[in-house]
Amino acid sequence: MDHRPFRVGALAVIGMLPLGGCATTAISSSIVTTTSMVETPAESADVPAESTTVDVDEPTSVPAPVEEVTTTTVAPLDRPIVSVSALAEPIPAIGTNSGPDATRLQQRLLDLGYWVQATDGEYGLTTRQAVMAFQKYEGLTPTGSLDEASAARISEVDTRPFGRAQAGTMVEVDKARQLLFVISEGETRWVLNASTGSEVPYSEPNSNNPDTIEEGDSVTPVGLHKVNREREEGWWEGDLGQIYRPKYFRGGVAVHGANSVPEYPASHGCVRVSVPAMDWIWDQGFLPIGSLVWVHGEIGRAYV
Repeated sequence: MDHRPFRVGALAVIGMLPLGGCATTAISSSIVTTTSMVETPAESADVPAESTTVDVDEPTSVPAPVEEVTTTTVAPLDRPIVSVSALAEPIPAIGTNSGPDATRLQQRLLDLGYWVQATDGEYGLTTRQAVMAFQKYEGLTPTGSLDEASAARISEVDTRPFGRAQAGTMVEVDKARQLLFVISEGETRWVLNASTGSEVPYSEPNSNNPDTIEEGDSVTPVGLHKVNREREEGWWEGDLGQIYRPKYFRGGVAVHGANSVPEYPASHGCVRVSVPAMDWIWDQGFLPIGSLVWVHGEIGRAYV
């Protein structure tokens, strides 16, 4: 299977697009030193900014500041491949049209491990997000629309997607491909479209206190982290915009729901997923307090 990162032209437009996340990171030639900001003044007194140094060179094993994942490795080549059957009747290129073929597409996405909310034939938000995740993983143009190339590939693919973690239970965030993998005991169970920090510097008024200017570099910090706090209720106003049911794993950096989860890295540093996907994460208990979040990759490598 071709696991090339997806390719998107005109990366420069990211700097002009709306952002929504929460981290500040300084980068040297081989070391990333992360200083994260807490998103609300109300919580900043309780959660001090944290700092960590992570080697960004690809290791032979996941950096393991906690004992639970000391055996987790990153090389995917020797893992057992989970096979699936190619479709006897290919799914046609339906674009974003609803109907019986959309129902077949939704079931195929679920069978492969790309989460969709329902197999109802409605080509809605979670179907577009799942198609985009599939396109990213397969190195296709990530539009969320089932074009000819995507229809052919999803009909013929014969293995399920997988992340890099080969042991442990965690959420794995691949910045290069802008994907989130749900890993259970070393097995990739689900893949979601995600959008991480744009790595474009920002200087913006604080949403809660407009007289305060927030500045940073919009970087999602690489490394192995733990979920340390969360907010179960719905939307709330962070210092850098609205976020939905966040699960924090490094200072003010969280996995959270957002109304916009595009194909490119667009946040201030948080990991965006769709609002229905965030509800599903909560309902399934995938990111409880103390669970692991492994962030790896460099977004520049995906845009060539």
